[in-house]
Amino acid sequence: MTSCTRTPGCAGTVDDTGYCDVCGLAPLPAADQSGATASAVTPLASTRDNWTVASLVSLPVLAFSTDGDATQPPRVPEEARFCPGPGRHPVGRSRGGRPGLDRGFCPRCRTPFSFLPSLGPGDLVADRYQVVRCLARGGQGWVYLARDAHQDDLEVALKGVLHANDETALAAAIQERQFLNTVDHPNIVRSTDFATHDDPVAGPTGYIVMDYLDGMSLRRLLVAAGDARQPDVALPLDHILAYGHEILAALDYLHRRGLLYTDMKPDNVMRTADRIKVIDLGGVRRSDGTYENLVGSADFLVSIEELRARGATPRSDLFALGRTLAELFEHRTPGPDTPGAAADALGVESFRRLVARAVHPQWDRRFASATEMSEQLLGVLREILAGQPDRRQPEPVSLFQPSAQLLDAGLGLVPPLHTWVDGPDTTLLDDGRPAAHVVALGLPTPRPDPDDPAADDLAAVGAPDARSLLAKLATVGQVSVEVELGRCRAYLALDDRRSAAEALAEAGMILGERAEADWRIAWHQALLALTDDRIAEARRQFDAVYGDIPGEIAPKLGLGYCAERAGDAVLAARFYAAVWRRDPFQASAAFGLARLRLAATDRVGAVAILDEVPALSRHHDAARVAAVRVLSSRLAGGPPTAAELEQAVGRLATLHLDGGEQQGESRDRLTTAIREMALELLRSGAAGALAPSPVLGEPPTERAVRVLLERSYRALGQQAHRPDDHDVLIDRANAVRPRTRW
Repeated sequence: MTSCTRTPGCAGTVDDTGYCDVCGLAPLPAADQSGATASAVTPLASTRDNWTVASLVSLPVLAFSTDGDATQPPRVPEEARFCPGPGRHPVGRSRGGRPGLDRGFCPRCRTPFSFLPSLGPGDLVADRYQVVRCLARGGQGWVYLARDAHQDDLEVALKGVLHANDETALAAAIQERQFLNTVDHPNIVRSTDFATHDDPVAGPTGYIVMDYLDGMSLRRLLVAAGDARQPDVALPLDHILAYGHEILAALDYLHRRGLLYTDMKPDNVMRTADRIKVIDLGGVRRSDGTYENLVGSADFLVSIEELRARGATPRSDLFALGRTLAELFEHRTPGPDTPGAAADALGVESFRRLVARAVHPQWDRRFASATEMSEQLLGVLREILAGQPDRRQPEPVSLFQPSAQLLDAGLGLVPPLHTWVDGPDTTLLDDGRPAAHVVALGLPTPRPDPDDPAADDLAAVGAPDARSLLAKLATVGQVSVEVELGRCRAYLALDDRRSAAEALAEAGMILGERAEADWRIAWHQALLALTDDRIAEARRQFDAVYGDIPGEIAPKLGLGYCAERAGDAVLAARFYAAVWRRDPFQASAAFGLARLRLAATDRVGAVAILDEVPALSRHHDAARVAAVRVLSSRLAGGPPTAAELEQAVGRLATLHLDGGEQQGESRDRLTTAIREMALELLRSGAAGALAPSPVLGEPPTERAVRVLLERSYRALGQQAHRPDDHDVLIDRANAVRPRTRW
């Protein structure tokens, strides 16, 4: 025995255990005790291969090399060092400038403690698994690389999860953990066995035997992404969302089987060469509404108040995932080439809202299931990728039914006859902004909740108009939120706002306390506000919906209109562009962007947007008509140029009008509008040399255009159904025809 030199003034002696019998400490080791981690960031490089997540994101296949120093095990941080005895006293902490001990015994209760791996190279666990080295320190114990002697030395990972001096408790725990062997999902590390080993300090210890994965945790990946020595490592936002999608698939698998993961964090997700794997299954437990002995990390756990009230739930797993995504986002790799990095892109804001809902402090405001969160995450991912030309595609099934109505206020229609009967000789082109009540009826409609008691009845309901719909809804016997919301929309279509508000209030009463957290209520409140032209209130409600379902298009379309009405062209363009870049079949967003450009007298920009409406869109012809009208009409900035008018003439010949006929009433009206503008340009001397054409004459002189315009007015006169209208059009014809001697 020797005198203790660990603590100044200590009168104890170091016995054959290696520790002082008074202070419980051991002499300072010769090696450095600074606590610095010796292992370096795992070097890695990308190969030429890729793997795809959700058919959206192409991720590089990574090749990993061996750790720079695999001989030094990770150290347990001081804040995690506690006595294993019942008192849970802090032990092994630094004191008086001296580093803490990795091994010793508690000075209060004399319980031995060790923060060093209990297994070393060559140790045999359960007479089968030979330890190679220590890999990491998990939430419950050490993780080791071992070889399975029964499987041709196949490499496996041993995850220590339990110390139990009570043999009965150990046997029960082993039986309880057997369910892990039934977990089989491509994004969850496979557990193959549960083994025990007698730890000399802590007693019998249980080990989950898992597949060994070659890769790095997301924690180390985010560190590597910021390391100049790792130029092949990147963590852009689309990759973060792709990782989140794969993690959600794993959580959904567990939740559907009545299991909770409980310890989600970047440390417990592995990025292998071509896969995301959730690891460290030591905390997996059955979803039984309790939280005793819950495994988790403080920064990723819900509040203790929630755990006491509800226990651990799937929503607490999703909360931890939200925290995980937020931490990855803080270390993302920015750059001008990052998808969604355009100055007006909305994807980053949508991502922030996705995370905000996942980590909302109120239990009922968070995502209720991994499936629900995954749907919104994919929507945000599509928005992030929407800036790439090959990413524009029709939106898959969402929470909203597509709307057949085009919110253009007639800009995509051929001018009606009353334009010439009632209007002045020279008019500015209407910008096509629809009235608020028209938008309320024309926005996409939420799909009925499949869990609603009346879902089957509503699926069979078909009605040609709002009154018929109300009559059919009155026959539904169940108390149903969806029935009341359907009644609300039907009353709005009939302009019965009072009854619409009453139906919405009834839906809220059925939901009770859940109404505040139900985005459907906020959506219909926004529609009610629009019908009353209360734009600020509608904007507030649409924003609430956006916060709840950030991956959906519909609330962004509503917010774009509200911003446009409020005169905030920049914000309106941001919302409209987010919708339009993402789905080329959302023509209402294209017309919204075109309107904003018309308001800025950007005729060319408006036409460019309208030209993007694809041929397969039901609104393709409307966009082509609108482009002709924009090119041939007077804007606030003045009339079109001769070149723009000639474009209108050329486009007119390609329009599908009057059922495809070359002559007809619609073509006559649009031709009339073009000829009127040609005459105005010729009379002002701004026409220059217009190209010869059947529409403007060959050559297009003022006299030739007058003759053609006279014919147009007389053709419009044949469309009149009232004598007074016919007379007005004939007067126009007489007023414009060239003067003659006779």
